[in-house]
Amino acid sequence: MPNRFDIEAITCAEDLLRLPHDEAIRYIAGLQEAALNMSMCWPFWQRADQREPPAPWRIWLVLAGRGYGKTRMGAEWVHERAQKFAGSRIALVGSNIGEARAVMIEGDSGLLSLHGAYALDWQPSLKRINWPNGSQATLFSAAEAEGLRGPQHHFAWADEIAKWTGGDTAWNNLRMGLRLGDKPQIIATTTPRPVALIRRLIGEEGVIVTRGRTGDNRANLAPDFLSAMRSLYAGTRLGRQELEGELIEELQGALWSRAMIEQARVKAPPDMRRIVVGVDPPISTGGDACGIVIAAVGADEKAYILADCSVESASPETWARAVSDAADIWQADRVVAEANQGGAMVESTLRAANVALPVKLVYASRGKSARAEPVAALFEAGRAKFAGAYPALEDQLCGMIAGGGYEGPGRSPDRADAAVWALTELMLGKTGTKPRVRMF
Repeated sequence: MPNRFDIEAITCAEDLLRLPHDEAIRYIAGLQEAALNMSMCWPFWQRADQREPPAPWRIWLVLAGRGYGKTRMGAEWVHERAQKFAGSRIALVGSNIGEARAVMIEGDSGLLSLHGAYALDWQPSLKRINWPNGSQATLFSAAEAEGLRGPQHHFAWADEIAKWTGGDTAWNNLRMGLRLGDKPQIIATTTPRPVALIRRLIGEEGVIVTRGRTGDNRANLAPDFLSAMRSLYAGTRLGRQELEGELIEELQGALWSRAMIEQARVKAPPDMRRIVVGVDPPISTGGDACGIVIAAVGADEKAYILADCSVESASPETWARAVSDAADIWQADRVVAEANQGGAMVESTLRAANVALPVKLVYASRGKSARAEPVAALFEAGRAKFAGAYPALEDQLCGMIAGGGYEGPGRSPDRADAAVWALTELMLGKTGTKPRVRMF
């Protein structure tokens, strides 16, 4: 443990957080005023995940959720460059001038909020901020892309590039104007969206990507805010994008779109009239996941996805036990398992886990995407819903392409296939959508 009176042992705020509370308080009380002033600087307070990546890089792309600290990272980086390289010319580019000024300059984490910002000269009429050493930063609007065509710069901060209406034109003009100095650089801070500019940058040489979540900055966010965001958006497309900082792709020709899934999402299903467990068994031990999805028909005669109980890299005994446990927990009427790979072995494995398990084996005569098309149509027609959020399953569904093919995560859409089997049994089988009444 670092000595509480050794200033050199504590290099950042995270070091203090690792100390017991009383020890940290005594440490801070023992600091001299000069040391306290030093601790006000960004290198002390920034988290490890907010540190500038090692050189060389041309573009530092920060893809992170709201509240992560992206604006502070951009402002601190600009301030550091302006101080280090006297006479620098820096471009500050936002979606529009009003937003650039409100966030990048005057915002709670903007340039004027930084330690030592009292020395900065902000000239709103000129859209320019000046440092005592001759460095200047000028505001630009991505919506007015031609304004970036002429000026030259050493560095640039591009904020929220995923929503620039100027898009590629503004970005290209900005890049072509970065022709001063030995190593022009851009920091681009944004909440990720699957736009062409973001996709291209991720694969471009010289681009370093930092990813982060809203929760990474929880020490500086209201607990009630974090709790409300988790309650409202956890697992949804909006939550994964805006809070978790995920780049969620939309594939051309996919059977399920993200919008379709969000439209089909409900918080609580009605009373359930029939429940089944769909199973897509793995071909080999330790290979693909075993897809295990719970679905049901409600009193409104619509189908609902209730749970994704899939297991990864499991032995036959392990995945069979997981199926049995899911059937018991949900009081399922039937387990529907694909038997193309393994045949009777699939049934015997399941019955070894639970001899009373009501197993129905199904055999695929068409490809996965062909089987999934009528199930996707149920969602489009509003006859199938998601009771909750299931990110891994939803990613696989959005990777199934009409006409054949799979372009989602993993080698096989095991979770999606299990869901298709379950919903086919419930809604597309010979018995129709109305369940039979069981007499006791």
